[in-house]
Amino acid sequence: MVLARRKVVYMLLIAALVLFLSPFGWLVITAFKAQSELRAVPIHWWPHHPTLDNFKQALTLFDYLGYARNSLTIAVIYSTLITLASAWAGYGFARLNGPGKKLVFGVLLSTLMTPQIITLIPTYLLFAKADLLNTYVPWVLWGLAGAPYLIFLFRQFFTNMPKELEEAAIVDGCGQIRIFWRIFLPQSWPVIATSLILSFSWSWGDYITPALLLDDDRTTLSVKIATGYVNEHGTGLYTFVAAGSVMYIVPVLALFLILQRGFITGTATTGLK
Repeated sequence: MVLARRKVVYMLLIAALVLFLSPFGWLVITAFKAQSELRAVPIHWWPHHPTLDNFKQALTLFDYLGYARNSLTIAVIYSTLITLASAWAGYGFARLNGPGKKLVFGVLLSTLMTPQIITLIPTYLLFAKADLLNTYVPWVLWGLAGAPYLIFLFRQFFTNMPKELEEAAIVDGCGQIRIFWRIFLPQSWPVIATSLILSFSWSWGDYITPALLLDDDRTTLSVKIATGYVNEHGTGLYTFVAAGSVMYIVPVLALFLILQRGFITGTATTGLK
């Protein structure tokens, strides 16, 4: 009975895996098709003559690597700053005492329920009045502000750390800043990995904000992939879009593969207590 139930569970998991991976699989298959095969009737599920020319055209039709550099610059700046800022805020909520701390933390968590789209236009107007459009300063400011969800993760992790570590550091003459940098932050690698992966993917995959705040020459790769692959008649070149999108996914996958052990540990442990 147990074996049969386990087989059913495995079959359901495999079916769910196929369902979730099928869009990505179709994207990869499309990237190897000729442009004419997309209009073929009946549909060609598998490319008759697989070609790598789509990837070459995707790299050369516009400055793919230049826009990738823009995306990478923004994502690295944002993910680094937001991880450090969220760690510091989470340490404060976990280890420091002050009036109204629980109330402030509750207000912080309540902002998770606010859709980002609501604040998009006010944010644009503020940056426009501050003459910060077409610069990367907004991502610096957002990074320095931290993220409520990441602050929550760090707070949960730091709350579970033994108080003896902090007391021993205080006896040795360490202040709160030194305790954070020398003891707590190095111990929080699982949450740091989680924060880096999440924040990097947020920034790397963002389309709306760069399209709103940046001009064409400084925009990100996500915006250019959505708008740059067209022919002289304005018709979309979808095999090029698929090839560009496949390459676009690679940096996030590489980051996850490098940090996956810390990511899995962090997501499994930071919600405790």
